[in-house]
Amino acid sequence: MAKRRSSRRSTSRTPRVRINEQIRAPQVRVVDESGKQLGIMTPSEALRLARERDLDLVEVAPKADPPVCRLIDYGKYQYEQTKRQRQARKAQKQIEVKEIRLRPKTSEHDTEVRLKQARKFLESGAKVKVRLRFRGREIQHADVALRIMNDFAAELADVGEVEVRPNMEGRSLLMIIAPRSQVKKSASKSKSPQQSQEKAEKKAQNAKKPG
Repeated sequence: MAKRRSSRRSTSRTPRVRINEQIRAPQVRVVDESGKQLGIMTPSEALRLARERDLDLVEVAPKADPPVCRLIDYGKYQYEQTKRQRQARKAQKQIEVKEIRLRPKTSEHDTEVRLKQARKFLESGAKVKVRLRFRGREIQHADVALRIMNDFAAELADVGEVEVRPNMEGRSLLMIIAPRSQVKKSASKSKSPQQSQEKAEKKAQNAKKPG
């Protein structure tokens, strides 16, 4: 039962969950191990059912009226909770957005630095928001800025694809590049910078050719 499996280490990392005799509500709504509703009963009745099945009674929704308890092995319940938390963190990481800032007159060296940053972000699974900000009359040359954005995306074509095309937001031109799910990190790392550049230039040239 849960008393033998519980330890100081396992309870210190997670919010306190009442189990078995710790449940003090007058009545509880009980769900069995397969998700079937067993109805409302007293905690003592629910605990008797749990022991008959060699399971624990775990209070999974203490704020419900009445609280919801589940018949489940407490060790399995802790494993499920940990797994959900890891999946949530993984999903959060997948939708992480990193921002790269450019200017219409960003130097070639600075552009290369930002390209390396963007490539690193994409290879780690993050999306990249590219922001090109105008100052003063620079906004009159939006066609030049658009070409800069398209060239920037072309350089990253082997690891990312444009999810949101360049569009104006205030005095900035914005674009979002998402990582290519089919591109493996190992394959990306094995390419030399020259190979990546040649591939991007070829893609950019093909894109400019009339259909």
